[in-house]
Amino acid sequence: MPDVKINAKLFAILGTFFLLVAVVYAIWTRGTEWVGIPALFALAAMQYMIAYYLRLVDKEYKTGVDDQEDGEIAEYAGTYARFAPWSWWPLGLGVSCAILFIGVAVDWWIFIIGLFLGLFFVTGWVFEYSKGQHKH
Repeated sequence: MPDVKINAKLFAILGTFFLLVAVVYAIWTRGTEWVGIPALFALAAMQYMIAYYLRLVDKEYKTGVDDQEDGEIAEYAGTYARFAPWSWWPLGLGVSCAILFIGVAVDWWIFIIGLFLGLFFVTGWVFEYSKGQHKH
């Protein structure tokens, strides 16, 4: 069973390590490198944020069947999500994402087309259960 306190300590140690690395790197480059220094400080901050979050949720942490060493697979079975049957919206969203990335590489007007297509397909996917055959 994973212990949340151990995980929080691990992330705090990692945050301290990355903070020390960031300070050493800033001294080593004499503060002239403006990509790595903020990235290392941001990495340390993220480690500390995860450690802080794990400490906050320590009291509410509930162990599930997957956390038990003697848990059975049959106990873990169940419905994970609800998916729309025969939905074409995700395919259109994937095509619009491809157009978006092509637009980033080629020109801005292709990006705008992909953006509007993406908004259309996301809206259609979100409201798929609101009208039509699968309305409820």
